Amino acid sequence: MLRIHFTSDDLARTRFVEGPDPLWELSISLHRLRRRDASVLFGAWRRRVAPALPADVRMLTALSPVRGYTCDFLTLRTGAELREQTEALRALPRRTLRADLQTFGRLNPGRRLPSWAADLAAGSAPVLGRIADTARACFDVGLQPYWRVIDDEVRHDVALRTRALAHGGWDAVLGTLHPSARWDHPVLTMDFPLDLDLHLEGRGLLLLPCFFSPCHPTTLIDPALDPVLAYPIEHRPGWERPSHALADHPALAALLGHARARLLEAAADGTSTTTELARHTGLSPSNASRHLTALRQAALVSSRRHRNTTLHAVTALGTALLNGQQPLLPA
Repeated sequence: MLRIHFTSDDLARTRFVEGPDPLWELSISLHRLRRRDASVLFGAWRRRVAPALPADVRMLTALSPVRGYTCDFLTLRTGAELREQTEALRALPRRTLRADLQTFGRLNPGRRLPSWAADLAAGSAPVLGRIADTARACFDVGLQPYWRVIDDEVRHDVALRTRALAHGGWDAVLGTLHPSARWDHPVLTMDFPLDLDLHLEGRGLLLLPCFFSPCHPTTLIDPALDPVLAYPIEHRPGWERPSHALADHPALAALLGHARARLLEAAADGTSTTTELARHTGLSPSNASRHLTALRQAALVSSRRHRNTTLHAVTALGTALLNGQQPLLPA
C-alpha cells in the first residue's frame, strides 16, 4: 500500500507533466515487453519490437525487473528531453549508484545482478556509457515510431484531469487516478507492491500519466528525490497503428476529406481543444480550426467556449456517421 501525505503547500505545488517522459516510458515499456498480460493492447507492439531490441537491453532489464524495485537512477530527470536524460545517466555520481544498488539488493532479495554491477557501483564511465547508449537504442526501436501516439494519449489524459481539477478540485483528480485510489485529506492511498509512506513535506507532487504503465501506479523509492507518481492511462486497441481510423472509414474520408475525417474521429475520443485535435491529427492549429468550423456547420461537431479556449465534441449525428448508421434527420 502506498500512502502519500500532503500538506496545504503540497497541494498548491502539485502539478502535471506537460507530456510523456522518455525514460519513464522506456523503463516501464521494458516491463510490458516481458509481461504476457494485456495482449490485446500491447501484443502487436511486443511482437514487432522485441526482436529488434539490441542485445545490451539485458543491462536495462537487469536493473528494472518486472516485479520488485527498479533502480531510481534510471528515471531521475523527469520531464527532461531524452538527450538530457541520457547525458545525466552518463554523469551519475558514485554515491547515487551505490545507494540505488544497495536498495535494489534490499528490496529484491534473492535477485542477483550481473558481474558488471560492481563496476557500475564504482561509477565506471564505460558501463554508464553502455547503459545510456542502450537506453537511446531501445527508445529508437520501441518508442520513437509510436511517440506521436504516446504523446497524444498522455496529453489527452492531462487535459481531461486539468478540466476535472477546474470543476471539482483536487478531490476530482486524486481520487480518480486509479481504481484503488482513495483521497482522504491529507492522505492519498492506493495499491502498491510495497508498504510505503511518502511524505511530500512541501515539495508538491509531480503527476505523470504513463502510457505503458501496468495495473498499479508507481513512484521513486528514495524519499530525498523530488516526488513523482506515475499512473496508468486508458488506451484504444490498435494504438500501434496510428492510421487505423481512416482505414476503418474509407467512405467517410471520401465524403469529408481526410483532414475532416481525422478530426471527426479524434473528436469522438472526448471533449478536446483545437490545439489538442490539431496535434492528434497532424494538422496546423489554423487548418484544424478551419475544418472544425465546417464540421460544426454540418452539425457533426459541437463547440463551446470555456474561459480562454474552445472545446469540441462529436455530436449524435457525427457519431452516427462514424458508426455507419443511418441518422434520423429532422424534417
